[in-house]
Amino acid sequence: MKVKTKEIRNVTRILDDIVTQYKEESQTTKRNWRTYEQQVAERLRTAFRELKPLVHEAASTITFVTGETRGAKPLLTVEQRTLALLIKHLIGKSNRTMSSMFVVFSLLSDIDVSYKTVERLYSDPEVIAVLHNLHALILKKKGVKEADGSGDGTGYSLTVKVNYAAHAQKLKDKVKNVETQSKKEYKRKLFVYSFKIIDLKSNMYVGFGTSLKSENDAFLETIKMMENVDVKLLSIRLDKYYSCQEYVRLLREKFSDIEITLLPKSNATVKGPWEWKRMMYDFTTDPISYLENYFKRNHSESGFSEDKKRTGWQLGQKREDRIVTADMLTSLWHNLHWLG
Repeated sequence: MKVKTKEIRNVTRILDDIVTQYKEESQTTKRNWRTYEQQVAERLRTAFRELKPLVHEAASTITFVTGETRGAKPLLTVEQRTLALLIKHLIGKSNRTMSSMFVVFSLLSDIDVSYKTVERLYSDPEVIAVLHNLHALILKKKGVKEADGSGDGTGYSLTVKVNYAAHAQKLKDKVKNVETQSKKEYKRKLFVYSFKIIDLKSNMYVGFGTSLKSENDAFLETIKMMENVDVKLLSIRLDKYYSCQEYVRLLREKFSDIEITLLPKSNATVKGPWEWKRMMYDFTTDPISYLENYFKRNHSESGFSEDKKRTGWQLGQKREDRIVTADMLTSLWHNLHWLG
């Protein structure tokens, strides 16, 4: 199995033409909208039917121990707090509006709490523990033990004034001039980076990470999570940003048997670890089949589109720990909707 650097670069030079040919030859199946709507409706029914039992199981399997006896006792149980936070995130109401809507929900009737109580749910350690447990339970219930994955990152806005997609496009079209920015605008965080690994078969997120600094940090947080999830990552597809030997070494170190699929950059060489050489060989000898496997990454983009339609393109929190919790809630609702 040998391939030369010159051969790799010859293929990357005409990669755009190969992609165009691949898209022309690929057959796209038209969606049956009637069947699709029926499937969505059934998934919704399953999600809401399973929500309360799953939260109850996630909470009941954890024993919370605290030595602090001062202060008022919480009006809500940890199970009720978790349900309240999940529902609040789904309907997209503000903390203040949500506090006045509790009476609407039969599972939280006769409970009166302030909007500050709702806000503190995002940083409640007991609620966060239940949410992590809920993620594992959903994957277990769906039977996800192994995953052929696709990984990608996106951004969520932290303000109603700026949309992430529009702002990202402006950055691509025009180089940002830091000197012309006001100090207030420069220091303020406008977006949060979110990275998720989706299982191609079940359409469930098996791992996710959040960062206010960069997509790379969100990716590294996702890898940390994957090391502690009871799901074996068999393969992964990543975009060109991760197409370098450093990431290949990292992934092989964390997941020894993983199969990695990346599109090489124009300056790619054959030098590197064995997994990198395997990719370069497959890419050079049969680029069409390689692209067919690589473009399964479209599942990630579809997942982000679905999430933002469901829960919005804003996270609506200011503190970093609460922003991370809000992004986790988005991932949990995604998985709940694919449970059926």
